[in-house]
Amino acid sequence: MNSRNQPSHPHPRTAKAASPHRRSGKKHEAVTGSAESVRVGDPIVVTVKRLGINGEGVGYYKRKAVFLPGALPEEVVKATVTQVEPTFLTASVRRIEKRSPYRQKPDCPVYDQCGGCQLQHISYEGQLKAKEEIVKEAFARYLGEEVNIRPIHGMEHPWSYRNKAQLQVGYQDDRLLTGLYSAGSRRLVDISGCPIQHPEINRTIQVVRGLLEELKVPAYNERTGKGVLRTIVARVGFASDEVQLTLVTGSDKLPRQSQLVEAIRRKLPKVISIAHNVNPDRTPLVFGEVTRILWGRERMEEALGDVRFSLSPRAFFQLNPAQTIHLYNYVREAAALTGEELVVDAYCGTGTIGLWLAPFAREVRGIEAVPEAVEDARRNARLSGLGNASFYAGQAERLLPEWVRHGIRPDVVVVDPPRTGCDRKLLQALAQAKPRRLVYVSCNPSTLAKDCKILTAAGFRIEWAQPVDMFPQTAHVECCVSLIRK
Repeated sequence: MNSRNQPSHPHPRTAKAASPHRRSGKKHEAVTGSAESVRVGDPIVVTVKRLGINGEGVGYYKRKAVFLPGALPEEVVKATVTQVEPTFLTASVRRIEKRSPYRQKPDCPVYDQCGGCQLQHISYEGQLKAKEEIVKEAFARYLGEEVNIRPIHGMEHPWSYRNKAQLQVGYQDDRLLTGLYSAGSRRLVDISGCPIQHPEINRTIQVVRGLLEELKVPAYNERTGKGVLRTIVARVGFASDEVQLTLVTGSDKLPRQSQLVEAIRRKLPKVISIAHNVNPDRTPLVFGEVTRILWGRERMEEALGDVRFSLSPRAFFQLNPAQTIHLYNYVREAAALTGEELVVDAYCGTGTIGLWLAPFAREVRGIEAVPEAVEDARRNARLSGLGNASFYAGQAERLLPEWVRHGIRPDVVVVDPPRTGCDRKLLQALAQAKPRRLVYVSCNPSTLAKDCKILTAAGFRIEWAQPVDMFPQTAHVECCVSLIRK
C-alpha cells in the first residue's frame, strides 16, 4: 500500500460496544431461540472458526457471525454479548473452555494496552497459518471458486523489523511519554521500547524524550490545542544504519531549538538529519504541509537491492525492507518480463515497484495522484540510473484510458492501491486496456478478492496468489496476485 501521510494512531478499527439494556434484578439466563432475540449482556458459547482481518476471533451463534477480540481459531469460549447488529454480534471472552495449541503469553509488557499489535498472543507458526486462512476465506467468499494460494512467506526473525516510528508526545502524572493512544481512547501508552521497532529507533526515541524533558519543551495537548510538540518521527536506513529525525509541532516555533539540536547531535551520532514539521490542525494525520531542516541532510539515502532511494522526511517508504524485497520479487515473477514490455505502475507512490521492475522491462510508466511522491519517484529513478522509468502525476483511471486512446497500450499493469482497493473506474480502465498480465498487490484481502471478482468477470484469470507477512505480530497480511488475460 502506498501512502504519504498516515494517521498518528494506525490501529485497526474496532467497533464501539453498545450500552447495556436496563435490567431487572434477576440474573439473565442463556439465550434460546433465534439470533434476533440476542441482547447486550447475554452469555453465549462460541466455537471460533478463524481470525478476522483485525485479528479478532470469528465464530457463529445461531447463524450470525460473532466477533471475539482475543479469541483464537479452534477455541471454544464462553463470552458476553457487547454489541448487537443486524448481521453480526460482538462479544467479550469471559472464559476459554478449549484453548488453541498456538496460544502463548505476549512478549510485550503493554501488548494488551497499546493496540499496535494484535497477534502477540499467538505463536508465529499460528500467526502464519491464520493469515493464510484470512486470504483463503476472502477469495472463497467473493469468488466462490478455488484459487491457487501459495504458502505464506514469513520471516525468520519476526521482530525488530519496522524502520519507522511515529510516536505521540504527552504527559502522564508530570512524566513525558512517547507512544500510541490506547485503542478507542485518548490515553497515551508508552511504547518507546517497542519490540517490533528497529533497536536504533527505540534508542533514538528514548534519548530525544529525555532531552525534551530536560529542556522542558512543552508537549501538545490535543484536547485544549495548547502546547508545542505533537509527534516524534524517527526512521532508520537498513542499508546505511543512519537515522532521520523529524519533530512535529502544533506551532511555528520549537522552544529551545538550538540547545535541543546540539544535544541530539552530541548524544545520537547516527542521526544525520533533524527536521521540523508544523501541523497546527486538529487532525489524525501526522504531518502538516510545512517542513524545514534544522540540521543535517535534506534527504536520507536508502536502498532495496540495487535500487537506490532518496527519502525526504515525509516521503513514503515500505516499513519492512527485508520482506519488501521478497514481495517485489514475487511482483517481478508475476510480471514475467522479457525486456520487451511496457509496464504501467498504477498507484506508484515514490516509484518503488516500478523501479524494481525497470531493469527487466523496455519501459516503465508510473502514475501517482500525489505530486510530491511523483517528484520523489523521478529523483529515485535518476539516483538508480534507470532512464527507462518515467512518472506522471494524476489519476490512473484517467491517464491509463487516455494513453490507450493514443495507442500506448501496456503489456503489464501493476496496481498497489490503499486498503479500500482499486477505484471502480480504474478496474474498468484495466478491462479496456487489456494488458497481457496484471499484478495486484494488496494489504487488504477482502478488497483484493472483491476486485479480483470484477477483474475475472472482465476477462482475467488468476494464476496464483502469494501472501507475504510484511507485519508480524499484527493482523495485516500483504498479498501479490498474478492475473493473466484470458
